[in-house]
Amino acid sequence: MTQKKSFIYTIITAVLLVFSLATHAAEKKTSFKVAWSIYAGWMPWAYANDKGIVKKWADKYGIEIEVVQMNDYIESINQFTAGEFDACAMTNMDALTIPAAYGVDTTGLILGDYSNGNDGLVIKEGDSVEDIKGHNVNLVELSVSHYFLARALDIHGMSERDVTVVNTSDADAVSTFMTDDVTVAAVWNPQLGIILDEAPKATEVFTSKEIPGEIIDMMAANTEVLEANPEFGKALVGAWFETLALMQGDSAEAKAARTYMAEQAGTDLAGYEAQLDDTMLFYTPESAYEFASNKDLIGFMDKVRQFSFDKGLLGEGSPSPDVIGMEFGDASVLGDKSNIKLRFDTTYVKMAADGEL
Repeated sequence: MTQKKSFIYTIITAVLLVFSLATHAAEKKTSFKVAWSIYAGWMPWAYANDKGIVKKWADKYGIEIEVVQMNDYIESINQFTAGEFDACAMTNMDALTIPAAYGVDTTGLILGDYSNGNDGLVIKEGDSVEDIKGHNVNLVELSVSHYFLARALDIHGMSERDVTVVNTSDADAVSTFMTDDVTVAAVWNPQLGIILDEAPKATEVFTSKEIPGEIIDMMAANTEVLEANPEFGKALVGAWFETLALMQGDSAEAKAARTYMAEQAGTDLAGYEAQLDDTMLFYTPESAYEFASNKDLIGFMDKVRQFSFDKGLLGEGSPSPDVIGMEFGDASVLGDKSNIKLRFDTTYVKMAADGEL
């Protein structure tokens, strides 16, 4: 059973919880839960939480924020969708196809980076995308890695009919690739880096550098919770950019911060910095705001929704990619204006850029 299918069964049992929470979601509250999982661009959350930066900003706004590391990425989003978390680190595509597709109004609060090499397609025998023809490809099915594979195939004049997708948890990506049965995988860092370091026959034949801006890593929040509790958004944005400011440069403090993140990610400083080189991280609120406000974002999300519709990820019986509305920072809408379930809100990042937090 795929993780996505597993989620469908999970959501049936969780739906009553979602509806019960919906009656309270718009209320003011003082305690919040945030989920994140291991990935180069999300490691600042580990540092911010463990070193008291999140608490500092939460205290500023008179709230409490519990930050929870999840070992399984898709499960973290499933739990966010079921109402267990108020915010969760996820990609743009997964925000659309899981919470938004299941009716949970979701806001991209911080568009922190886009993958610029942190996702890769690796093969044991061959040196081109064409060489994966006829192979099984191990990846997290129906996730952003699936989208990444589809884009690689399309760019090289191929389609999914040329390969067989094998669903594999991100937690198992490295161990399965080390077996003789697995010959091709689409993975993200840190798993990608480990495979390239430890599998002598592994060759990277396609990377996310070839589709810049399309795989976006963000902190997403429940829209109703955020609207009722703007302090929550302010605290998260404030903690995030304070942490990014601390980790930049060659000072002892910056190196110590990156070293801590590296250790939490299971690598060393050199390994983590190599991953950061493949991440277009927006270190300042100004750069994050510029990216989130760029009209190109609409084009990126159009590609993502087209893929998601083709894969049946926007809900059973969806008549078109327009079924879910997506609202952008300039109030423009892609899709159904009466069913907006994914929003890219630049308000809080703009406040940080203007020194208003």
